[in-house]
Amino acid sequence: MLYAAASGGGAGGLTPILMIALLFGVMYFMMIRPQQKRRKEAESMQATLSPGDEVVTIGGLYGTVTGVDDDTVLLEVAPGVQTRYARPAIARVVNQAERVEPAEPVTEDADAVKE
Repeated sequence: MLYAAASGGGAGGLTPILMIALLFGVMYFMMIRPQQKRRKEAESMQATLSPGDEVVTIGGLYGTVTGVDDDTVLLEVAPGVQTRYARPAIARVVNQAERVEPAEPVTEDADAVKE
């Protein structure tokens, strides 16, 4: 009698595995995936920093980017006061400097020159 009750069916052993798989799936879509998206956005923001951008550091310091290096950013936090920060220390860009696209050189057609 005890043996018959313990072998209650094949689905009983599959349920815990499905619950664990469901738990991992929920954790992936609710925690891991959004974090990866935020990390990619932060990396792209830090990669596009340029002089003139107004930024906030992770410590809450506001400043204007005056120089950019491979790993560091030079900020002017007050007139004449410049500090150097690692790129990952930049939390967000407050105001982006206007980007001036270089004008494409105008090439004249050989036919237009003759006329």
